[in-house]
Amino acid sequence: MSALARLLSRKRRAVPSFLDPHGGRAGEPTLGALTSRRDAATSAALQAGLVRLPAAADTHVTIRGLNKSFGGVPLYRGLDLDIPRGRIISVFGPNGCGKSTLINMIAGLLPVDGGEILFDGKSLRDTVIGYVFQNYREALLPWLSARRNIEYPLLRRGMAAAQVKARVDDLVDAFDVRFDLRRHPYEFSGGQQQLVSIMRALAPRPEVLFLDEPFSALDYEMTLFIRDKLQDVQAHDRTTTLIVSHDLEDAVFLADRILLLTRRPTRIAAALDFDLPRPRGPESIADARFIEVKSRALEIFRREVSAA
Repeated sequence: MSALARLLSRKRRAVPSFLDPHGGRAGEPTLGALTSRRDAATSAALQAGLVRLPAAADTHVTIRGLNKSFGGVPLYRGLDLDIPRGRIISVFGPNGCGKSTLINMIAGLLPVDGGEILFDGKSLRDTVIGYVFQNYREALLPWLSARRNIEYPLLRRGMAAAQVKARVDDLVDAFDVRFDLRRHPYEFSGGQQQLVSIMRALAPRPEVLFLDEPFSALDYEMTLFIRDKLQDVQAHDRTTTLIVSHDLEDAVFLADRILLLTRRPTRIAAALDFDLPRPRGPESIADARFIEVKSRALEIFRREVSAA
């Protein structure tokens, strides 16, 4: 045997047999076997919630291991969810599955029983959010004028009066407001009150905007108007937006992605992407892509409603 052959033979024997992909002594695991065991263990740990997946690319809101129960009955158990940056995400599902509860926990309005929610790696305390409540009539401060309601979050932040005026004026222009904001909220129609609520939520330039049933009490004319204006604002500011809806058409219409929830304990049944170009108008509901996504969402919704 040549000197080179002897050297290679010694180096071959020096490799521990369990690292040798070609095998080892009898009874010793090969590298392939160890890799299989490792993958199986990792898979089991993920299923058990012991290991959390890293966030997807371009994620804005990261939710890991979210738990919530009411009266000892689990609502969410180990929920993982990534909310993409600068997109409109709608949440839809069976009655009582926790749609509003989900966004209320993300927004810090309800405590979580366990898990973690981060905004670009930050806590909620270090994040600017805006929230449009389902019951917007009660959410507006009746002793303040409509304009002062919109100014309120800016004044709370200590913004200078000139900056406050400029920001509210920008919103008035953006939403084409033609009613007198010096009046009080109770003097307005429901649609006008909702518009004031949306402007107040947008005033501090939120990083994340939450809307809970924003169209539920509006007539069709005002629904179309607010849909248009929300799309304009989204195109300009690229604010990450979460919308809860009990109406499937509303859930699909504005969304870039529709999250469909299961019955309790609630999971994500499906996440449907919808890439119909904006602006979307009333005619968009006749578009083949809208019909396809809505039909698929309805199919999943019916499956979850009928689930035992």
